[in-house]
Amino acid sequence: MNTLLSLLFILMSVASCAQKEIKSSDIITGAERTEAYFNLLKGKRLALVVNQTSLVASTHLVDTLVRSGFEISKIFALEHGFRGEKERGESFSNETDDATGIPIASLYGKKKKPAQEDLENIDLVLFDIQDVGARFYTYISSLHYIMEACAEFNVELIILDRPNPNIDCVDGPVLQDEYMSFVGMHEVPVLYGMTIGEYGKMINGESWLDKSLKCKLSVINCANFTRNSVYDLPVKPSPNLPSYNSIRHYPSLCFFEGTDVSVGRGTDFPFECFGHPAWKSSTDFEFTPRPQTGASKPLHNLVPCYGFDLRDIPAQPGKLDLQWLLRAYAISKDKNIRFFTNESFFDLLAGSDKLRLDIIDGKTENEIRQSWADELERFKQLRIKYLIY
Repeated sequence: MNTLLSLLFILMSVASCAQKEIKSSDIITGAERTEAYFNLLKGKRLALVVNQTSLVASTHLVDTLVRSGFEISKIFALEHGFRGEKERGESFSNETDDATGIPIASLYGKKKKPAQEDLENIDLVLFDIQDVGARFYTYISSLHYIMEACAEFNVELIILDRPNPNIDCVDGPVLQDEYMSFVGMHEVPVLYGMTIGEYGKMINGESWLDKSLKCKLSVINCANFTRNSVYDLPVKPSPNLPSYNSIRHYPSLCFFEGTDVSVGRGTDFPFECFGHPAWKSSTDFEFTPRPQTGASKPLHNLVPCYGFDLRDIPAQPGKLDLQWLLRAYAISKDKNIRFFTNESFFDLLAGSDKLRLDIIDGKTENEIRQSWADELERFKQLRIKYLIY
């Protein structure tokens, strides 16, 4: 009996430890696991896909590799640029890194995919970008194009994996084919609950590349990371996601980018609030968007907005939070505001026109959720074979 009790205690302890949240300080990113990939880089001419989040401890990956004697021939820069200072949607040209003299090729703007000449004399591309786990955050779209180019021109790709701060969330409408764009290239829900390394494996495995090409892909996993981990990013992934709370609210609030509602761009707390100049009688909270780095021309610039402060309200765990969108539409409808000022962009963010039409038709949150339930369940089953953690 004592033996059985001891065994039961051990099993319960193991289960308890498995459920224990791992903190950010315990997590070792793929980039920091240099012992797992430095040998793979020896003698290779490298191209890097990096930005301000590409750190090995407190040192940038570029500096880490240069100091270790590796040859970096080129840097590819995605949305927001190599230093993460460019605004949403802001195109930028090729440049040179002042510190190292390495050429930086822009992959944001008209050109989003490396051409053959970009990969000439390149043996291996190293991808190290912090994602936030929302379909419309464009780094997974850039990953698709980079994988496709590597497959076309027979260049190896290594993803240095990083935690997804929304790893617990698999929710939202699944994108429909006719609504594919750079803010949604694959039939996945708004929140897909995968790291960028897992997502790369899925792109390959589901033959989503042009002509069903396969990229020669390796993933350097994170250590001490699980799907129960809480990951507070050490560096903001883009100018308007400055905090853990903003990153958690971002997937639910980003739909407002297709409406006349401000999400706080031009304040110190973007994606932790939302509001409109006409809502003064509906709420006590006020903010005024002003030009600043990352938001030179914010919506409702210099006009007081009235709305909701979410800085002390955590995002609902494990789900896309529709309450804010439905509440904002109800307030705006009462005041005869043209809410969906950019219907086509809203639909691209949502992945179809169904969410917008359901809101206009006055459907409840539960009714809206039921409309995507079957497709969401199919996706959950699909992704299982690509999960690492």
